[in-house]
Amino acid sequence: MELKVIKTPQEWRAQLTPAEYRVLREAGTEAPFTGEYTDLSAAGRYQCRACGADLFRSEHKFASHCGWPSFYTAAAGEAVRLVADRSLPGPPRTEVRCASCDSHLGHVFAGEGYATPTDERWCINSVSLQFVPD
Repeated sequence: MELKVIKTPQEWRAQLTPAEYRVLREAGTEAPFTGEYTDLSAAGRYQCRACGADLFRSEHKFASHCGWPSFYTAAAGEAVRLVADRSLPGPPRTEVRCASCDSHLGHVFAGEGYATPTDERWCINSVSLQFVPD
């Protein structure tokens, strides 16, 4: 995979707020139930806050009540890439990263019993996203 947006840490720090940088560039997590898109139900698309790539569509968003925006799939194409995350003890999680700029977005979980077409919950940080209404 070839990244389309490559910047130095200094360039990212100049562009992003400290909270955005911590999540997007350092794989942090925003506190649950604090993100601006957790309960948003408007029609539109969600872009990467760092580079503007289209990542998710509102019709794939669902109310998981987990504290973060949840989707059951990413946008069509190769908008995201999935990476094994071994940062915590136990089985690895699956990290979701922007395929265009390699920013951390969140994690995807399968088999939790949500009534979605994919049986997946793409748990994404609001601070990683920018909503564009239809």
